[in-house]
Amino acid sequence: MAKAAFKGNPITLIGTEVKPGDKAPDFTVNKNLLETASLADYAGKVKLISVVPSLDTGVCDAQTRRFNEEAAKLGDNVVVLTISVDLPFAQSRWCGAAGIDKVVTLSDYKNRSFGKAYGVLIDELQLLMRSIFVIDANDTVQYVEYLGEMTEHPNYEAAIEAVKKLV
Repeated sequence: MAKAAFKGNPITLIGTEVKPGDKAPDFTVNKNLLETASLADYAGKVKLISVVPSLDTGVCDAQTRRFNEEAAKLGDNVVVLTISVDLPFAQSRWCGAAGIDKVVTLSDYKNRSFGKAYGVLIDELQLLMRSIFVIDANDTVQYVEYLGEMTEHPNYEAAIEAVKKLV
């Protein structure tokens, strides 16, 4: 697994690193407190998965707003998912306040299924490491960005270009 840090301090990522060409691992996350979602719920669509530690932080806020803007331009065959361990009602409150209406927010708070499956669970914090995954309509991973520093922005343009090549 790649080296990861939070404000320059090393952190440990749990799970298996995913690479382009891999079959996308399945996961179970929460849409709300009672309803779950998995990879199969988005079958047949190109999936841009934006992973953030918490929506209530500056970079995560900016990342989610940027992908919300881009989602409107990508068409109906693309779904943009933002996954964090924020509780579902906190995600809903944040989206309402931020005017987020194109991105689907999902919570990995219960058992960190996504974090472990994609190698982004931070052992020390039990948060998810900032990362981006683009998965094609056949559930094959086409693009991956694991950030080395949690406080940095991802390469938005590269992720969007990876999606555009698939639609």
